[in-house]
Amino acid sequence: MFVQQAALQGVFPWYAVRVRARREKVVATAMQNKGFQTFLPQRRGQRIWSDRIVKTELPLFPGYVFSQLDLRGCWLPMIQTPGVLGLVSFGGVPAEVDRREIEALRLAARNGAVLEPWPFLRVGQRVLVERGALEGLEGILLQLKKQDRLVLSVSLLQRSVAVEIERCWVRPIHSLRLSTQSRNVLFCAT
Repeated sequence: MFVQQAALQGVFPWYAVRVRARREKVVATAMQNKGFQTFLPQRRGQRIWSDRIVKTELPLFPGYVFSQLDLRGCWLPMIQTPGVLGLVSFGGVPAEVDRREIEALRLAARNGAVLEPWPFLRVGQRVLVERGALEGLEGILLQLKKQDRLVLSVSLLQRSVAVEIERCWVRPIHSLRLSTQSRNVLFCAT
């Protein structure tokens, strides 16, 4: 148990543990019972049954549970937990999750903030404006002096211009093609 006590103090890195679909809560509880530090961010949601609608807590990242682990120590019991598929790895090497990102999520969850899934937007990514005066425009997301901008280009002239936008007005183009029938209402926090 001394390994897990050190994890509680924040000594070890965080990892994303892949788990079976809809087994996140069960796996997180089982891992905690084995002494592992886990984090399962959740959001409010509802399950629709044939005869009723049930309000429930749903995982914010379906298929994943975060855990602090000492990969040099005894982490075999975690891998053997029913429902665990493995650690997120690249080239066979488990990838650490940035501690600051986990702490930001934990702080938001602890303070009762309403968390919801959102498309991951990267600076330099092609986006579509879905709201505001520029609705329908496509461009590249740019950030300059903490202000988001949409870059519009004229290829023939090899020139571009940038216009300020609100990040919540845009969606990545690739996710729109995957799901054109399920459009969500966007809300901007100002």
